[in-house]
Amino acid sequence: MSYGPPPGVGSHGSASAGASGRPGSAAAPSTAVSLSPDEGWHCTHSYYRFDRAALKGFTAAELAEGLKQFEALLDPAAAEQPARMQTSLVAGHRADFSTMVLDSCPLKVDSVHQKLLASPLGPAIVPTYSFVSLTEVSEYVPTVAQYGKRLVEEGEDPNGPAYAAKLKAYESREAMMRTQRLTPDLPAWPNTCFYPMNKKRETAENWFLLHGDERHRLMAEHGRSGMKFGGKVTQLITVAVGLDDWEWGVTLWARNPQFLKEIVYTMRFDEASARFAEFGPFYASYVMTPDKVLEHCRIARP
Repeated sequence: MSYGPPPGVGSHGSASAGASGRPGSAAAPSTAVSLSPDEGWHCTHSYYRFDRAALKGFTAAELAEGLKQFEALLDPAAAEQPARMQTSLVAGHRADFSTMVLDSCPLKVDSVHQKLLASPLGPAIVPTYSFVSLTEVSEYVPTVAQYGKRLVEEGEDPNGPAYAAKLKAYESREAMMRTQRLTPDLPAWPNTCFYPMNKKRETAENWFLLHGDERHRLMAEHGRSGMKFGGKVTQLITVAVGLDDWEWGVTLWARNPQFLKEIVYTMRFDEASARFAEFGPFYASYVMTPDKVLEHCRIARP
């Protein structure tokens, strides 16, 4: 997808969702031994439910301390926290709440999960799903030169004022777009949805055997569909190739929940999705502070 304000403006189904996994302008990988990627962050989505029976076994003092530490552990502004963290209330029975955590260090990302389970409330917190991935720049995000070539192909005069203006505008946005893909700010929009996805490898529909130009054409069409939702939906695509069961993770945020439904429905008609996409489970949730999650889940304070 390609639409909306930061951290989105990516391409659903590229190295942001289904190409070769090669970032568009990434530097050659370093040979240094490290847990941190050369660029970008580790990202983990974690889902949990409260064990109501276990909660009944807590004393009033244990529960009070557990709730206090729960809020402190999930406070993104607290000292020593990962670079980005967001908590959401999950709709449906598969989970009660979720965390989305990003940082250059995977141990710092995972520490949120481990601290939750080791906290006083930990015996009543049950993990139900997780997705491990990395941020990246899609190979389908065009360089300035590639964007100029596209403008010419679409009929712009390379010597005309319109071409120069469009190229300059894109050049001013490009650096910001790449930064927002690699080290994104998480929007405060309340409606969010996460789902994993793959690109097909079936005999007649193998995305990875398509010529690069054809993949770019399909993703350009896909991106144009997403741009119609600018100001309504934004996204982050993370890559999980070699890290999790699915190849890409798609996180959407929207001003209104109906936009989540509309954008997914609309973009499934694009050939890149209709022919080549495979989708995993969808988790709809609502961005909330930890205290509001507890309040909604009826975890009563003693």
